[in-house]
Amino acid sequence: MLTDADRRKQNARPDRFFYREPRLVQHVDESFRSRLTDLYRERLRPGDDVLDLMSSWVSHLPPERELGDVVGHGMNAEELAANERLTESFVQDLNREQQLPLDTGSVDAVLCAVSVQYLQHPERVFAEVARVLRPGGPFIVSFSNRMFAQKAIRAWREASGSERLHLVRGCCEATGAFATIETIAESPLVPPTRRFLGGAPDPFYAVIAAT
Repeated sequence: MLTDADRRKQNARPDRFFYREPRLVQHVDESFRSRLTDLYRERLRPGDDVLDLMSSWVSHLPPERELGDVVGHGMNAEELAANERLTESFVQDLNREQQLPLDTGSVDAVLCAVSVQYLQHPERVFAEVARVLRPGGPFIVSFSNRMFAQKAIRAWREASGSERLHLVRGCCEATGAFATIETIAESPLVPPTRRFLGGAPDPFYAVIAAT
């Protein structure tokens, strides 16, 4: 589905250099974060074991929801260590090695928030997600219109919001491992005066695939 050209990044240096310094900041606005937390509240059950893929210092999980193990994956150990919701974590460059160090059928849900645009081989990563999910478990991929452009793949940089939604859905379909796939696209309408004063809220997109 993706060509070699589609997978290219402006900054082709290994990702470990780009993510060497921790970024303890929010990458999307408050309205997006609140919407994402609500989605997790709807889809995650008490006691679920969760894999937070491409995580950071925050996971946007509902603060009142008691979960089982929450495993965080990322590219910066300091960011992961600062995430209070994680029970364990590991660092791995998914653009070099897609196989996840988790047992088959070991988690109830997998999350990937505002990071999918950096995967050069999303189909392979998504296939691994399906492998580690327990039957019926959701894979929730969320994103907005923000990115580190130099590290996003070309197919993402040149796509519109709806095209990115189609791309993520297509990568899920390419695995042949998900029984259902849902999509969410929400772009709040903002009066011109508010856009002039403070900018429009970040649009919210999500793909929810279940095994």
